[in-house]
Amino acid sequence: MEAFTVALILLVAVAASAAIGRMVPAAIPTPLVQIAVGGAIGLLANIRVELDPELFFLVLLPPLLFLDGWRLPKDSLREDGPIIIELALGLVVFTVIGAGFFIHWMVPALPMAICFALAAVLSPTDPIAVSSIAQRVPVPPRLMHILEGESLFNDASGLVCLRFAIAAAVTGHFSLREAGLDFLWSALAGLALGAGLTIVVIRAKGWLTRHFGEEPGAQILVSLLLPFGAYLLAERAGASGILAAVAAGVAMSFAERNGRAGAETRLRRTSVWDAIQFSANGIVFVLLGEQMPGIAAGAIRAVQSYGGRTGWWLACYVVAITLVLAALRFCWVWASLRLTLLRRRDQRPFRSSDLRLVAATSCAGVRGAITLAGILTLPLTLADGSPLPGRDFVIFLAAGVILLSLLIATVALPLLLKGLVLPPDRDAELAEQHVRAQVYQAALRAIQKAERAHADARDAPLYQEAGARLAEFYARRVAVRGEDRDPAETRQLDRIESELRLAGLRAARREALRLARGREAGSLLVRRIVRELDLLELRYGGGA
Repeated sequence: MEAFTVALILLVAVAASAAIGRMVPAAIPTPLVQIAVGGAIGLLANIRVELDPELFFLVLLPPLLFLDGWRLPKDSLREDGPIIIELALGLVVFTVIGAGFFIHWMVPALPMAICFALAAVLSPTDPIAVSSIAQRVPVPPRLMHILEGESLFNDASGLVCLRFAIAAAVTGHFSLREAGLDFLWSALAGLALGAGLTIVVIRAKGWLTRHFGEEPGAQILVSLLLPFGAYLLAERAGASGILAAVAAGVAMSFAERNGRAGAETRLRRTSVWDAIQFSANGIVFVLLGEQMPGIAAGAIRAVQSYGGRTGWWLACYVVAITLVLAALRFCWVWASLRLTLLRRRDQRPFRSSDLRLVAATSCAGVRGAITLAGILTLPLTLADGSPLPGRDFVIFLAAGVILLSLLIATVALPLLLKGLVLPPDRDAELAEQHVRAQVYQAALRAIQKAERAHADARDAPLYQEAGARLAEFYARRVAVRGEDRDPAETRQLDRIESELRLAGLRAARREALRLARGREAGSLLVRRIVRELDLLELRYGGGA
């Protein structure tokens, strides 16, 4: 009962932080507000959340990783695949080695395996924190896609490295050959099990839907269970549950392209997963704030035992690690961009905009939910039952880096991106027009075909009238999306049309609700009409 009460308190705190985030200046990102709310709970309320590392890892990470894989834009992954792989795999290894040795040099009393565990858990980045920071800043879409793709894969690679470092710390034994073989098995088996389970479930679900119809609630529940099933199946097989959850999400995105799920299922499922993503990320940051007082006290005791230093050294350590991580990331991003230009045989010199993009990409390496969730999974004891050395100390360092990286990005990222003008991707705009025109033409042909099929029916005049209405709409959309139309003019026309549509939809909804309040219309009828209007408003961009 106590655990249930604590869970409810955390969810209320997440909801309250969202409301508070609307009240504070836009420059303050939501994760910082959530950390502050958690800190207030830890200081003012008599609540202490005792975290079971394995349970914490199981409950929060699989759905977040699954959703990252599910929603990752596949076209950007194909287009920028080399850059994403260089950042997600090469940068992780570079960071683990460089930061691991630096942390051990800075704090020699900390075991090497613990230093590498901290470096591994600090290697993943958090695009959700970056997007919350850059809500009011025009982040180039391609840069955001690269950051999202990097985050997906560096989550997995960083957490796999963390598992090896923890095993070395607990057992005191590490073999590069054994670790390499274990990594191959863990990675390949995890990917295969995650993708295989998703394919089997999707096919079974499709068969049931074809023969017995679709129940949206059951479909949503299956999607919620998939990441946990993939994670547990892989862990039971001795493979990487992390990679299995990621692979399950990627496989889910490809399986969904068949379009077999109904429109209602997709809409409701999107809403459920949005709520889960917001809640899981929010709980992680609220927990960070709630745990900080206790973690700080333990870290101060630990740093005093490392040469009798004062608690102020903790802040120095956090600043030093953050700066080293930023320097490593800047060097790697700069080298990666140079390598990309060489692959494309582009010999032009770096422009100021190139360096600003490198700096922005480096600054966007914000640590967040995955880092905190990973570091909290450090075991409490070694294999012999003795306490894990420096556990509170490294947890505080990780939490401090999360906070400082958020603050730095909050200040620096808008400055780096402000006024940065990138050339418009006209090819992409024309491709969008072409695809939309094809989609509308297909709809127009289907309407005409259905109209001809009922040409001899008794209600043929009604089909002709309805077909004429719809044909006019789709024919106009095809003309608007013609390839000879200026993309900028098309976007402006779409914006104006959406603005007018939203004005009409909102007026219609107000009138429907007025009729319900005055008992001039039935509540069920009004509820159905309002739902239809809400869906149309969401379609035309008025859901924010």
